[in-house]
Amino acid sequence: MKQIHPTSLVRRTVLAAACCGLLAAGGIAQAQSASGASGASGASGLSGATGATGAAAWPTKSIRVVVGFAPGGSTDVMARVIAQGLTEALGQTVIVENKPGASGNLAAGEVIKAAPDGYTVLVAPTSVETANPSLFKSTLLPSRDLTPLMSIGRTQMYVITRPGLEVKDVRQLIAMAKANPGKLNFASAGTGTPPHLAGELFKQSTGTFITHVPYRGAAPALQDVMASQADLAFDPGIAFPHIKSGKVKLLAVASDKKSPFFPDVPTYADLGIQDAGLDIWFGVWLPNNTPAEVSTRLGRELSKVLASASLKQRFADLGAEPIALDQAEFRKLLVQEGKVLSTLIRDRKIVVE
Repeated sequence: MKQIHPTSLVRRTVLAAACCGLLAAGGIAQAQSASGASGASGASGLSGATGATGAAAWPTKSIRVVVGFAPGGSTDVMARVIAQGLTEALGQTVIVENKPGASGNLAAGEVIKAAPDGYTVLVAPTSVETANPSLFKSTLLPSRDLTPLMSIGRTQMYVITRPGLEVKDVRQLIAMAKANPGKLNFASAGTGTPPHLAGELFKQSTGTFITHVPYRGAAPALQDVMASQADLAFDPGIAFPHIKSGKVKLLAVASDKKSPFFPDVPTYADLGIQDAGLDIWFGVWLPNNTPAEVSTRLGRELSKVLASASLKQRFADLGAEPIALDQAEFRKLLVQEGKVLSTLIRDRKIVVE
């Protein structure tokens, strides 16, 4: 199998380990237009001059990027890399502020309360909108209370097993699971996280019963797979160095799309597994009623930052790809993912609180 080009694999593990201790839930949304900001990358807009609304030139002061997870996780690292690029592009300091808690809900609430002037921005995994409203007893609904601007990238998940599990591929894994219902178990980053939801989608699609064992984050889940205390996991990209060393076995990419890091590894589409793929997407939201000229310029500058070679390398260190879906495409993604995850959470009776 072709391996990922050398980057800092150990560094990736540390930085991405919080990716799903980070993503402590997955999310719903019927991403209805929340009014307000429009346009994103590629849209026409001003270059900082006074807008038709009479708003002052933007930006004239520092911009706050709110992140709902602790420093060091994938969302935080992505936000900081983007903040650095935007600081250079906009000529104003862009500051990352961590507000961890409730799987990103606290940060979303902070941005909802902010003035709609372009100086407070949310960077979050899409699970804040596509799973959290189904997982938490909360009236917060980002699709209604915030305006999605654009995506900034994604990470894929990977089906990995402990080294001693006697299967060579996913088809053998499915056969073993069907022959021994409930005997196999899968470790996840916690109930409602994307690795948990990916496991439930796999079970639902393949008609298997594999016992779920939640952990406090993706890193301890991976550790127990390596120690043969758990049979398998749907890894969010932090296992790359351990795949290379043989401490875990990589069976498949838990997606319909090929991995740029393991292009020779079969995907669900290659294996004929339908409706089970789940990528972890990240995006930007703004308070409702942010002036259109502000959101248009921010989207344009974000797209330029995401296209830079240095950012692509920093994202690769996390096992991530920068992808700038514009506002229309991003809304479509949120709606599709929200339908899948809200139905899954309801049908599988997944509850966080």
